[in-house]
Amino acid sequence: QVQLVESGGGLVQAGGSLRLSCAASGRTFRNYAMGWFRQAPGKEREFVAACSWSCGTTYYADSVKGRFTISRDNTKNTVYLQVNSLKPEDTAVYYCAADKRSYNSDGYFREKEYDYWGQGTQVTVSS
Repeated sequence: QVQLVESGGGLVQAGGSLRLSCAASGRTFRNYAMGWFRQAPGKEREFVAACSWSCGTTYYADSVKGRFTISRDNTKNTVYLQVNSLKPEDTAVYYCAADKRSYNSDGYFREKEYDYWGQGTQVTVSS
């Protein structure tokens, strides 16, 4: 069993930056692919970014490409999402998720591919 706890969200002005963190319990974290999703008010949860067990392979939604960066530190059991050049439309609850597979090139963007989820952290971007 893996528990995920997100942090780092907050209120920021448009153009600002945040670094979201997702701390995981369990020794097997380093073997898991990880993803970030978000859910805006009144909308379905959507894929944001994902990476393989080492983050040697990364994937991004088109809407965040060039502005967001996913990374991880397996020695700290933590995955990060650096969010830059924030826009009001980035306002959402951000969730991290763990996939028990080390690498998933086909389904990284699908919620159902992930086995564990955090409780989310709120990011609010003011204009």
